[in-house]
Amino acid sequence: MFNRLFGKPKQETNALTTLDKLNETLEMLEKKEKVLVKKAAAEVEKAREFTRARNKRAAIQCLKRKRLYEQQIEQLGNFQLRIHDQMIMLEGAKATTETVDALRTGAAAMKAMQKATNIDDVDMTMDEINEQTENMKQIQEALSTPIGAAADFDEDELEAELEELEGAELEEQLLQPATTAPAATVQVPAGRQPARPLPQRHTAEEDELAALQAEMAL
Repeated sequence: MFNRLFGKPKQETNALTTLDKLNETLEMLEKKEKVLVKKAAAEVEKAREFTRARNKRAAIQCLKRKRLYEQQIEQLGNFQLRIHDQMIMLEGAKATTETVDALRTGAAAMKAMQKATNIDDVDMTMDEINEQTENMKQIQEALSTPIGAAADFDEDELEAELEELEGAELEEQLLQPATTAPAATVQVPAGRQPARPLPQRHTAEEDELAALQAEMAL
């Protein structure tokens, strides 16, 4: 385990050092490529000058050197391509290694937590919680139980008395006379005669009372 812990920084340092070295080599190859491109362009200009001077042999020599430069440029391009490929592979390997290390660390932490939390301890804790909950329910029930004179009251008698009160209240409401709403005032438009009032209807009791009064008057 100690080798793994102390070996990880060294491995990461080696990867970073290699990437730095590859970057330096790539920059060096790019500089050489730029120099060769300039030299090839210069040989082309010389070949043109020798051609205008009708020095065919010298112009051909310039073109030969230009092709040599172009071959070196192509070779440097292949070198750069290989270095890019190596850097991509190295960066991918570094990312893979870091991912594996992170997963390994997470698995170790999970294992440690599982060791710290035993299933028997969990069951014991749940039993204690259930016991405390039951005790609290019993305490609440004990506190809500009536004591003293209130404990002697019969619930059935109280319900029967409540039903009697409700029946008496309903009977009182039925015996109360019905209230009649006042008649609404009718507005008569100007220039129109008010309609004749409708004859009032009398009940049989009112007619009988009027007849008795007439007999007494005689």
